[in-house]
Amino acid sequence: MKEEGIVFRESVFILIMKYYGKEGFPGQATRLLWDMKSIYNCEPSFRSYNVVLDILVASNCHKVAPNVFYDMLSKGVSPTVYTFGVVMKALCSANKVDSACSLLRDMMKHGCVPNSVVYQTLIHALSKTDRVNEALMHLEEMLVMGCTPDVQTFNSVIYGLCRANRIHEAAKLVDRMVLRGFTPDDITYGVLMHGLCRTGRVGEAKALLNKIPSANIVLLNTVINGYVQSGCFDEAEANLYDSMLSTGLNPDVFTFNILIHGLCKKRRLGSALELLSRMTEIGCKPNVITYTILVDGFCKEGQLEKANVIINEMSAKGLSLNTVGYNCLICALCRAGKVQEALEIFSEMPSKGCKPDIFTFNSIISGLCKVDNIEEALGLYRDMLLEGVIANTVTYNTLIHAFLRRGSIQEAFKLVNDMLFRGCSLDEITYNGLIKALCKAGAVDKGLGLFEEMMRKGIIPSSISCNILINGLCRTGKVNTALEFLRDMIHQGLTPDIVTYNSLINGLCKMGCIRKALNLFDKLQAEQIYPDAITYNTLISWHCKEGLYDDACLILGKGVANGFVPNDVTWHILVRNFVKEVNQESRNLSYAQF
Repeated sequence: MKEEGIVFRESVFILIMKYYGKEGFPGQATRLLWDMKSIYNCEPSFRSYNVVLDILVASNCHKVAPNVFYDMLSKGVSPTVYTFGVVMKALCSANKVDSACSLLRDMMKHGCVPNSVVYQTLIHALSKTDRVNEALMHLEEMLVMGCTPDVQTFNSVIYGLCRANRIHEAAKLVDRMVLRGFTPDDITYGVLMHGLCRTGRVGEAKALLNKIPSANIVLLNTVINGYVQSGCFDEAEANLYDSMLSTGLNPDVFTFNILIHGLCKKRRLGSALELLSRMTEIGCKPNVITYTILVDGFCKEGQLEKANVIINEMSAKGLSLNTVGYNCLICALCRAGKVQEALEIFSEMPSKGCKPDIFTFNSIISGLCKVDNIEEALGLYRDMLLEGVIANTVTYNTLIHAFLRRGSIQEAFKLVNDMLFRGCSLDEITYNGLIKALCKAGAVDKGLGLFEEMMRKGIIPSSISCNILINGLCRTGKVNTALEFLRDMIHQGLTPDIVTYNSLINGLCKMGCIRKALNLFDKLQAEQIYPDAITYNTLISWHCKEGLYDDACLILGKGVANGFVPNDVTWHILVRNFVKEVNQESRNLSYAQF
């Protein structure tokens, strides 16, 4: 056609572009748009650009679509409302909601008035990204501009409000819908009821359910699940019979799965099995999820034989364990110390069509570390990486703490470097383990350095982190530094606990500052922190060591008066020291007689 000098019409290119789109070739459609002017001397209009933008969005090329749009503007082609709508959809899908919002303001400059589709696209994206106030603002603007929202638009905002736990506002918006002549659909009620149940207002969700003219099984399941999650299993079961069966609705597999899961959480496994039997009696077939819930329930209780009975029942019905089911079984075996059995099940997973995930690997790595088989755990970690499973903080913490328990600090730090290299951030558990190991090895200054690094990275230390350091400082005789450190932590909002004071009291006594230790003991009581057996035993022991037996007995007497119950350690300290004192007095008497 080009060789024969035929004048091209835009409609030909649009037709070809559409066929490229249907066949899944968005790149060719875009290239043809670029070639229209340069090769075929045909000026593309907004129609060609709109077709290509549509194809790109439909093909999930959300990052390319804005580039085509900006090329359109640079070439002086005026966009239409439809163009803006498609580009905003692409930007929202690419998580560039701010850019989409700014385009709304640019529309007027190009003589385009936003329509319902444009507003709906923005409202949906804003609600989904927890920017519900902006979504509400755009809904108001939409109504002012004379654009009629549909039920889905209201549902998006209701969903956003419920996610933000603003249930009362969501319910008001439903009332407003009705006043404007809209009929809420099952999604409207489902989202609102789910929000009410999630915030523990199951009674209100039940009341709302009773107002719905034709409630379906999904809405009933939402209320039943709400009761189960709130720990009100009897009410959940009552709803099964009162609400469902009285309205002619038959419970489905989801209903039974919710109830069976609730019973397993309450450790009523016998009742869960009875419900399974009742389920089959009424003709409702259990699915893989049903059996997985039961396997998980028995595994958590350590009843592995009964879990295997469930698995055999599954097999008899032609169902196989999924990855979640295997994870439950492997985790339970590792907890019970049966790591070899766990490894055997792990090795059979691929042949059963199940790919091990991060939870599978973490369970076995943890099991191997517990039986001090760190080398095999490390080998499994390397295999995991080769199979494309990304290690997470739990994986690294398990291995790092295993090396630290062995005293292999250098090996632990090698893993820390590997962890950082692979883009996995250290958390408080990682830092606490490393700081504790360094303090134990006498490298308290290095521990303090790690603590400061943790704070620089924005990880707020807990009392556990501070107690590790305070204990380390006190053990190395740096009690004054420990007291300064404690004062700094209190200024930063940390509240010391009895473990903090026990370390400081022991540190002061060790330095011979028993009077200061007693002052600290009086201070903790004034701060409503109650001393425990370790506190009393520490003070009694050090008073005995200093030969202050009367004071030791006085501390014991005051402690008993305040509710302290002496334990075996208390009596052992007193008896051992009194016997030692009596023996010393006897020896002194013998020497005097001699």
